[in-house]
Amino acid sequence: MMKKQTYLKGSIILMVSVVGAKLLGALFKIPLTNILGGVGMSYFSCAYSIFMPVYALVVTGISSAVAAMTAKSAALGLYRNAKRIRSTAIVVFSAAGIPGSLLMIVFAKPFSIYSAGSPDGALAVAMIAPAVLFGCITAVLRGYYEGMSNMYPTAVSQIIEGIVKIFSGLFLCGYVSSNSGKIMAYFPEITDIRAVSAAAGILGVTLSSVGAVIYLGLTQLFVRCDSGSDMTVMSRRSIAKELVRTALPVGASAVVTNLTSLIDMWTVIGCLGVVSAVPDGISADEVPQFIYGSFAGIALTVFNLVPSVTNMLGKGALTCTAAAMEQRNAEALKRSTMEALLTAAVISVPSAFGIAVLSPEILGILFPRQSDEVSVCVNALRLLMPGMACLCLSFPLFSMIQAVGKPTVPLKIMLIGTAVKLLGNLTLIPVMGVDGAAVSTSLCYILILILSLGAYRRASDVTPDSLPFLKVLYAGAMCGGTAYLTASAMGRAGITGLTKTAAGVICGGAMYLIVLVLTMGNLRKKECSKLSAVKTE
Repeated sequence: MMKKQTYLKGSIILMVSVVGAKLLGALFKIPLTNILGGVGMSYFSCAYSIFMPVYALVVTGISSAVAAMTAKSAALGLYRNAKRIRSTAIVVFSAAGIPGSLLMIVFAKPFSIYSAGSPDGALAVAMIAPAVLFGCITAVLRGYYEGMSNMYPTAVSQIIEGIVKIFSGLFLCGYVSSNSGKIMAYFPEITDIRAVSAAAGILGVTLSSVGAVIYLGLTQLFVRCDSGSDMTVMSRRSIAKELVRTALPVGASAVVTNLTSLIDMWTVIGCLGVVSAVPDGISADEVPQFIYGSFAGIALTVFNLVPSVTNMLGKGALTCTAAAMEQRNAEALKRSTMEALLTAAVISVPSAFGIAVLSPEILGILFPRQSDEVSVCVNALRLLMPGMACLCLSFPLFSMIQAVGKPTVPLKIMLIGTAVKLLGNLTLIPVMGVDGAAVSTSLCYILILILSLGAYRRASDVTPDSLPFLKVLYAGAMCGGTAYLTASAMGRAGITGLTKTAAGVICGGAMYLIVLVLTMGNLRKKECSKLSAVKTE
């Protein structure tokens, strides 16, 4: 029987699964980067750049829309209606996934020529195209279970995706790279073996989505859900209209979010000025691709690790916020808001400080064979960290804004942020190089967070308390300072590598926990004193 979970338990389940999935993702992406190098990763990243907007438009809003509608039905005990929402969504969004996949295949070659100046990247785009269709089916099934407050299917399917991606993607990429003469005979129109290797690696992403669909399909056979005796069932036409009405703005917002990667690709490659140092083995014509591939494959990979974890908070927050709004429970709404935002801050703030101060050590450990690529990304990664923290807080805000009945607001906010990103790249990259792209990314997400907080406050009448977040910020700064001092001391003692980095992380993390417990404990005592005074009165 399917068991429902509280917001906190559901969020913990999702975050643990995402941490596991991201570790598996690192085991995929890091060796892949070491195999392909900067230029090879540019083919991989270009394919992702066209895949993600299409995937976002067709898939991203599905899970949220299905979860929100299912949560509202479950809150009222309308379980038959929830099942009808699931079956209708599978039909509607599978029909959207097919043209999405075909669209990518049709425009693969023109996009590759326009973006990278070479048709060689078209094969990678074609290899990832079917993932759009499989992603639609996966999103519907995950959204249904999330709406029923059961996060286990989503969690397990994410782990399965990671495992399949590692074994299939790395095996295929490694096989192609080590058998270049044999493989290139099948692709006479492609001149660069790195393009074929990138396509083989990205095929692992498609196969991982197939694995998730198979698992979730089997779950339908073994997990029983509340059947209910309710007779109130929406028509399939009404369900389809509401699903599309809810999913489309969220998908459009996600498209705008992913436009930042397209902006980076076009502007870094197109606006990059003269580079003084050209790495060995890289021609002058390949330098822009090399720098973009390094930035996208290394700096942005690390940048996205923490937001992908806190993104799961948005799933739990959406379900709880939708139920609280449906039941008109103001206290539950305020509580779920603070839980989501504070949890995101507790995770993201120390991570941002820690990565910023230890970026050379972290990148050196993760990418030991790519010293030239790492040298491009160290400072850019530091400059990305303010934006990372703001992005982590924006994810749950977007979900909650959608849950309170304002699905188009995130789209408007993201359009403003993207305009800032584009203007920043065009202005800063010619002057600062790839560091300019990092600065504009942080400015973009800082503005998005500010606008999202204001929009949610107006829509829900909930104003998050600021003091707990200031305490988290202070504890995060202490974490970063301690990590930096520890790593510096280890370096002066002649200790380098993993030992130096681990010492900085452990000491910084310990300081963070101590400061956080002390400050939050004082805050809790003050709240208890206020509550006692109110009761006495």
